[in-house]
Amino acid sequence: MDLTQVKLGFALTGSFCTFRKVIDELRKISGHGVEIFPIMSQTAASTDTRFGKAADFVEEIEDICRKKVLRTIPDTEPIGPKKLIDALLIAPCTGNTLGKLAGGVTDTSVTMAAKATLRNHRPVIIAPSTNDALGASAKNIGLLMNSRNIYFVPFAQDDPVSKAASMVAKWDMLLPAVDAALEGRQLQPVIM
Repeated sequence: MDLTQVKLGFALTGSFCTFRKVIDELRKISGHGVEIFPIMSQTAASTDTRFGKAADFVEEIEDICRKKVLRTIPDTEPIGPKKLIDALLIAPCTGNTLGKLAGGVTDTSVTMAAKATLRNHRPVIIAPSTNDALGASAKNIGLLMNSRNIYFVPFAQDDPVSKAASMVAKWDMLLPAVDAALEGRQLQPVIM
């Protein structure tokens, strides 16, 4: 696929420990000529943590994408009616957001972007990062895997000894997963 024609929503939720890796991949994706519409949950866009200041992350993302970060429900609602994007990538996607997506809850900028994308029968690609993927979030992952136009970035346990239920997406597989989803395919293997 000619990626220079792709308009990609790139949404970040609050798995702050992954932001550096995710932003590095965002930079690589931008280098392929993809037009990126950056989206952050209100929490991701406003919470300072030991991993960095929210304002610094927002500034870096806006610099990479050359667009303002969409961070409110009114910001992302037009994605649907205006058909602004070809696909939405949620990376990282927390267990909280997985639960909201599985339950049809639309109360953040990211869940609104997902609803708006699915409304147009376009793919939503999820890159999980959650400490309870093999616990409380497992049922939500299963529901979403069985949902139309929902795809996953391949993911794996990140620390099976210390955090046995934790799973994280393979960040270097973001773009291949988007490319496959745009072709209507789930990149395999999905669980590594």
